[in-house]
Amino acid sequence: MTDEPLLLRALRLEPVPRPPVWLMRQAGRYMAEYRAVRERVSFLELCRTPGLCARVMADAVDRLGVDAAIIFSDILPILVPLGFDLDYLPGDGPVIRNPFRAKEDLARVPETIDTGRISYIFETVAETRRTVPKEKAVIGFAGAPFTLASYAVEGGSSRLFARTKTLMRTDPELWSRLMDRLVDAVTQSLLGQAAAGADALQVFDSWAGALTPDEYRKFAAPYTERLLARLAGKVPVIYFCAGNPALLPETARLSAACLGIDWRIPISEACRIVGPKFAVQGNLDPTVLLADKQTIRAEAGRILDAVGRRPGFIFNLGHGVLKETPVEHAVELVRAVREFAVSSS
Repeated sequence: MTDEPLLLRALRLEPVPRPPVWLMRQAGRYMAEYRAVRERVSFLELCRTPGLCARVMADAVDRLGVDAAIIFSDILPILVPLGFDLDYLPGDGPVIRNPFRAKEDLARVPETIDTGRISYIFETVAETRRTVPKEKAVIGFAGAPFTLASYAVEGGSSRLFARTKTLMRTDPELWSRLMDRLVDAVTQSLLGQAAAGADALQVFDSWAGALTPDEYRKFAAPYTERLLARLAGKVPVIYFCAGNPALLPETARLSAACLGIDWRIPISEACRIVGPKFAVQGNLDPTVLLADKQTIRAEAGRILDAVGRRPGFIFNLGHGVLKETPVEHAVELVRAVREFAVSSS
């Protein structure tokens, strides 16, 4: 018996009694406890209040029965000390009022981030580690360089990423200089989170799926790999690239410990593509949690059957919990995964 988090053993491809399970966006708008907090503070204020962040996540971990607590934060606040004017508007999501569009914009993006301006993230990690049981892993996270650059260039969310793609194609040198600064900033954030007590780290590449394999290989992967190389030997890193299964062969060239898989590809096929050297995390379609409990159990069982006894499998959604999800459905999913694992042992 050991108190070491099950997630860490799975990330090392060690035998585990059952797959660990946690859910992306497991603390959020679908929970009444979170909505009660948000009635008092804005999203950015919440992110900058470590005690509240830790409490929100600890409540979610306790309610769901999951094996890990990913810190409550967001990928975009790191852009603030990089010179970007970030806000979150009701109904519109994140907005950057001074997007990166031309060579002269590089002058306001510092080459080295002042980590004191994101110390609240490190404090959130430490407070979350103190708050949740020691057998639960604490996961720190950050956005991948490409995804952060996309927000910075587009000025917010996008469907086509026209400005981002135009910049990287027409001025690859400027793109590279922006990405270099993002790599450095994210590296400092993640190293600080590891030092503060994060057991593992996840890098979210939420928008890389908009790229073709060739574009990903040229404009995103080199910077992601540089980031991963700087984290090597610190704590295990999960890399989650969403939206395009055609990129899986490319992500399998990276040096992450684990690859997150979204729902757009069967998990068995994803495992075949990435091979045995990676742990694999995924990949239930989040909309399944809007269905009845019988369907939820059946879909969870389908994924677990497909994975079988492959070492290093971590059960998760293929993206974050939707705000419309009934909490009891998320609880049922976690219970189903744990019961399935026990009954199959």
